[in-house]
Amino acid sequence: MTAPASAPAWLLQPEVGLCPCGCIGKRRKGSFVAKTLEGASGVLRQAMFSDDIAAAKGLLQRFDPRVKLVTMVGLLVAVALVHSLPLLAGAYAATVALAVASGLSLGFFIKRVWLFIPIFTGIVVLPATLSIVTPGDVLLPLWHWHGHTHGVTEQGLHGAGIIVARVATSISLVVLLTLTTPWVRLLAALRALGVPKIFVLIIGMAYRYLFLLLDAVDDMYTARKARTLVGDTGKRQVAEGRRFVAAGAGTLFGKAHQLSEEVHQAMTARGYTGNARTLTGFRLRPADAVWSVAVVALAVALLVADHRVGR
Repeated sequence: MTAPASAPAWLLQPEVGLCPCGCIGKRRKGSFVAKTLEGASGVLRQAMFSDDIAAAKGLLQRFDPRVKLVTMVGLLVAVALVHSLPLLAGAYAATVALAVASGLSLGFFIKRVWLFIPIFTGIVVLPATLSIVTPGDVLLPLWHWHGHTHGVTEQGLHGAGIIVARVATSISLVVLLTLTTPWVRLLAALRALGVPKIFVLIIGMAYRYLFLLLDAVDDMYTARKARTLVGDTGKRQVAEGRRFVAAGAGTLFGKAHQLSEEVHQAMTARGYTGNARTLTGFRLRPADAVWSVAVVALAVALLVADHRVGR
């Protein structure tokens, strides 16, 4: 018997090169539309992964959503009032420990927190480290002006570190809350705590139908790609891509507007009043009381320690 024929390697490659090492030939750049859709698909995968985390049996998943929401808000207020960098670093380490205890991957949690906002905050507060903004002891001389040395000061670095650590800790708390709580139960907890109905309705529909609109964009791009000749390259392809993006944005806006009206009418016809409801009701347990006492004790300890350090 002869061995079954297999597909050649060049047929399995998405982009054919003239040389195996890639040093010869010109490779086509990926379409920005395709990259955008890949990013949208990544959002969908992260959302489904978040649902799996919320359904896992971790530490924070065991508590009542209302208790988690109130305690996390309390911790956010306490972190916002702390001015000690070591205490903020300790609070961030505590959030990392909570993430591990809740079944979150350490690498995933750190990337989720530090991917954009803390890094962007560090860039924003970078000028505050200079002596012309925050006078003090110059640690890194950069230039001289009228006989004075200017550069990065110790006081500026300390202030910038406090801001970045505070932002990172706050985002970590929010990420922990959203990843360990199913979205529907989080909305129901917001409504149970007195958040206005219109606010809960807007964020609930925005979260739910964002994925539906992403699927619509994917379908439009797939249909266009199936009707596009592969040989169209250069400026013509770029111009066509821009026209497609503009037309697709207008079509998506009209579809979203029509969909919002139809969905709201259907929900109202079925008795929806703006309250988020879940299959299982909320019930306070002894573990919730223990968690609440622990969070209050931690917040008070942070504030007292920060007051003593500030003296």
